[in-house]
Amino acid sequence: MEQIIVHTNSDGMPTALLSQGREWAVGAEPVRWFERINWWETSRRMPKGSSGVDVEVLQVQVRLGNNGRSALTTMYLQRDGLGGGWQLREQVAGAAWEAWPGA
Repeated sequence: MEQIIVHTNSDGMPTALLSQGREWAVGAEPVRWFERINWWETSRRMPKGSSGVDVEVLQVQVRLGNNGRSALTTMYLQRDGLGGGWQLREQVAGAAWEAWPGA
């Protein structure tokens, strides 16, 4: 999964994402949930210092840059349990994503 840099406000809610050198502004209220994971399918041992049971997921509606006319694109982010950063789980192609070279 691709690492994503997430900029947040004082409440910890995402305001912008940086992915592959492009900045995406959050255009709608993010949705957050937790999922149970089967850590034994990817590791022989549960990661030390981590519960390894739940993973935090964000669904964010973003638009390319600060262009208010840019179409919203949905991205699903998963918190990296070890470093606390975010990874791109998947994206639902929108007009802005399809126009991105290499997508």
